[in-house]
Amino acid sequence: MMSQTSIPLPKTSRPAERAMNHVGITTLNQLTSVTEAELLRLHGMGPKAIRILKASLEEHGLTFANAKE
Repeated sequence: MMSQTSIPLPKTSRPAERAMNHVGITTLNQLTSVTEAELLRLHGMGPKAIRILKASLEEHGLTFANAKE
């Protein structure tokens, strides 16, 4: 079985890419350990980028972390 630890991130806006890189998110799999709310708090991350990331996660059978609130 092929490892899914290095699925590249989909194309998003440059500010969103910089925001994710700033916190060390460089692969799609890393998004499974953060919630949508946590990502939205990053400077440069917006609703459109979240939609793109969510769609890409779903294509690979993955999801954002569940909010524990």
